[in-house]
Amino acid sequence: MNIVSALAQVKKHARHIVAGMAALSLTVGLAACGPQVSSSTSGSSSTASKSTRTLDDIKKSGVLKVAVFTDKAPFGYVDKDGKNQGYDVYFAERLAKDLGVKIEYTSVDPAARVDVLSSNKVDITLANFTVTEERAKKVDFAKPYMKVALGVVSPEGAEITDVNQLKDKTLIVAKGTTAETYFEEKHPEVKLQKYDQYADAYNALLDGRGDAFSTDNTEVLAWAKSNRGFKVGITSLGDTDTIAPAVKKGNKTLLDWINKEIDTLAGEQFFHKDYEETLLPVYGDSINADEIVVEGGKL
Repeated sequence: MNIVSALAQVKKHARHIVAGMAALSLTVGLAACGPQVSSSTSGSSSTASKSTRTLDDIKKSGVLKVAVFTDKAPFGYVDKDGKNQGYDVYFAERLAKDLGVKIEYTSVDPAARVDVLSSNKVDITLANFTVTEERAKKVDFAKPYMKVALGVVSPEGAEITDVNQLKDKTLIVAKGTTAETYFEEKHPEVKLQKYDQYADAYNALLDGRGDAFSTDNTEVLAWAKSNRGFKVGITSLGDTDTIAPAVKKGNKTLLDWINKEIDTLAGEQFFHKDYEETLLPVYGDSINADEIVVEGGKL
């Protein structure tokens, strides 16, 4: 109820004001007595802290909050049992283990990977996050653990093998991705059809709403293997970029710890093990692990 407006008309609607105030009081009373949202609920925005959590804060809380994809297999997805899985998730689990804390996942869309950090909803974004100069102005990236370029997947029989073939055609992209930025800057002649979530973008391709879909080559190569009738006609496009964990700008204690952890994990070839567990079953012998994996942050 708008109390200011009601008071302005108090003489004319006195009875309505009384009734409205009574209803308002009842609503407040019910809200006060109602169940409260638990701050430990996994993936809930209600878990956001009011300020940046340092490494000590995370240890004291006993929980590491991590943003991951839930629809981008094999890097971040939810399996049939409702459990988070994937290359990024495998790394996240190790970070939590070595910190001696539990892990809380938040599902994130590509365009929200910066926002969940700046709003303190999570401590780390581990969602196949490509390092770019523009993003580095808004978040702090740790050392990379993966390298990637862009790829383009399209239906067999109408395969896109060259960017010039996309002129006057519709290319599907996910919002907030390097593919969106690349085509807007380098190929403005290509019509882009944008989606918030990867699952929606792939469904659009399956439904024939676009002629092709572009995102990380590692992703489209994996997807094409699981979806008959589609082929990655462009396997490498643009520069070779790196994938890295990101923390909120200025969170030095957490950033330094992650970098030291990546250095330490190199001694056991951790990311090659990660590859073997999560990516090898998908790629088979079609890709060499060293084409993707980065150990110790060194390219």
